[in-house]
Amino acid sequence: IRRLAERLLSYRVFGDDAGKMNHSLTDTGGGLLLVSQFTLAADTSSGNRPGFSTAAPPEEAERAFNQLVGICREKHRGGVETGRFGAHMVVDLVNDGPVTFLLRP
Repeated sequence: IRRLAERLLSYRVFGDDAGKMNHSLTDTGGGLLLVSQFTLAADTSSGNRPGFSTAAPPEEAERAFNQLVGICREKHRGGVETGRFGAHMVVDLVNDGPVTFLLRP
């Protein structure tokens, strides 16, 4: 989990003056929103319904999520906000550009 937090904070996905992805969240000092979202890792390899059999049990997943939040709060001065683990939430966001990254521990 620590390695994932460090990668998340240092991953260079924000543009520099030339528009090249060259700055990290740590570099920009921006805020971080962490929301648990296990459906992103759904198995969609067969059938018409996503499968979640490889997901961690809820207690284990919540422990890992809370550990990730704690490490990010310890290391990132730009502020870290969270959703409520396991809750149905409406999250409004704006994606800046057509990029999405899936970082795995």
